[in-house]
Amino acid sequence: MPAEMDAVALLKADHRKVEDLFEKFESAKGPSAKQKLVEQICTELTVHATIEEEIFYPACTGAIEDEELVQEAYVEHDGAKVLIAELTGGEPDDEFYDAKVKVLSEMIKHHVKEEEKRAEGLFAEAKEAGLDMDALGEQMAARKQELLAEIKKSGLPTPQTRSFSGHELEQGSPVAQQAA
Repeated sequence: MPAEMDAVALLKADHRKVEDLFEKFESAKGPSAKQKLVEQICTELTVHATIEEEIFYPACTGAIEDEELVQEAYVEHDGAKVLIAELTGGEPDDEFYDAKVKVLSEMIKHHVKEEEKRAEGLFAEAKEAGLDMDALGEQMAARKQELLAEIKKSGLPTPQTRSFSGHELEQGSPVAQQAA
């Protein structure tokens, strides 16, 4: 990843990479291929969300016109983190595994669309606000490398939500048992 990549270019490159991984999952055959792709997807999304939440979103807060864009982005990340936790704690043969990947893919597509909207998206607003995209890009690239090294050494961390309060949920009977 070039050091001179600005913040928006870096984030868009991440978006394209994850979209490609989701496409590969769609045609993946066998549990080991699916699991490997899900590990890659979850790693990429975890790193991406972390650099946005630690660096990009704070830079946008107070600088952009539509502050709700940042709040919505945090909530969208937290929704994705729930599915990431489900997927990393599961196996490809689990009931709903493929469905969870599909829903995660759809959530990410929506999130990307919101960030990348030409006129009123978060990236456009950040540029219009005059944020130093080169400096943010350098910070994010450096943090991304740190995170990838940490994950390689210690594995994927447990996702942390910023907007979800952690209400306890109760799991009902599996769908197959309800139908019987």
